Amino acid sequence: MNKSRDGAGTRRWVVKIGSSLITNNGTGLDRDAIEKWVRQLVSLQQGGIEVVLVSSGAVAEGVKRLGLKKRPREIHLQQAAAAVGQMGLIQAYESCFQQYGVHTAQVLLTHDDLSNRRRYLNARSTLAGLVGMQVVPVINENDTVATAELCFGDNDTLGALVANLLGADTLIILTDQQGLHEADPRTQADAPLIAEAMAEDSRLLAMAGGSGSLGRGGMITKITAARLAARSGARTIIASGREPDVLVRLAQGESIGTRLLPEKQPMAARKQWLAGHLKAKGQLVIDAGAVTVLRESGRSLLPVGVSAVNGQFDRGEMVVCVDESGQEIARGLVNYDSREASQILRQSSRQIEGILGYVGDAEMIHRDNLVLTE
Repeated sequence: MNKSRDGAGTRRWVVKIGSSLITNNGTGLDRDAIEKWVRQLVSLQQGGIEVVLVSSGAVAEGVKRLGLKKRPREIHLQQAAAAVGQMGLIQAYESCFQQYGVHTAQVLLTHDDLSNRRRYLNARSTLAGLVGMQVVPVINENDTVATAELCFGDNDTLGALVANLLGADTLIILTDQQGLHEADPRTQADAPLIAEAMAEDSRLLAMAGGSGSLGRGGMITKITAARLAARSGARTIIASGREPDVLVRLAQGESIGTRLLPEKQPMAARKQWLAGHLKAKGQLVIDAGAVTVLRESGRSLLPVGVSAVNGQFDRGEMVVCVDESGQEIARGLVNYDSREASQILRQSSRQIEGILGYVGDAEMIHRDNLVLTE
């Protein structure tokens, strides 16, 4: 068995399972298939991989439960079917995971949840807390309230954005195709499978069907998702969900499907994004001790090291950290708004609850959301 960078040693995987792999021809859920997926996901978790599941299937289950002959075309009826079907989807996953003593959590997201900075940070904190407690989040688009303008359009995109959100190192997109081929395998049976490529390779879009196409087997959305995931340094593996124990074999290092790699490692890519793509909204003045900790230890910035707050900003916005002479030291996404930050500066993290009246983050800026100024 060949070992690769996609095997042992990875830490957090976002696994997207398409509806074709968990439904009976698009109508109703295939409970046996779901049980097999859950068994593999639990195996990953037992092997030390933090698992986040993005699953389709709610509308298909709703169509069955409502006795509809086919998936409705009207958006409000699709939303109604999704609302009914989501109950069955989460029940199926919950009952299967419970057999292994693993807890699950239902998380429904809209595009606005991930484009609004405050809600983005709240979603990130919640999901990170869940996986830290060995809970498997089962994520789907909130079809019940999403409008055409807010829809992700497909769960491939949602999976990529969740990978960005959580700083995952790997996005697994399971489909009914073997991976990305150099030509359409349905018309050219001997078309070579692309085993590995860079996610930003412009030739991939042409191979997947071109930017103006829905793609061969929906492959165009998967290439786009891989590009999104690569922005935060995540690799993407597109593989067939028909392969026996595909997740377990990938975790063991077996080369299956197509691997699309980012230009940079996850943390390096995230730091670059923080450094160059957000406008600072305020300023934190930090003392000499905090400057030393940030520069030499790479740790988080705690409230006790902040001596002054300048400007107005909301939770989750970019702020600049300067030393007491005004020299920029770092910048990052702050966990408190300017009013709260002013109240807890120079205080121990243990005192935050007593001052603000609620338990917030221990850090003013977490090290994962902090980049030092060169």
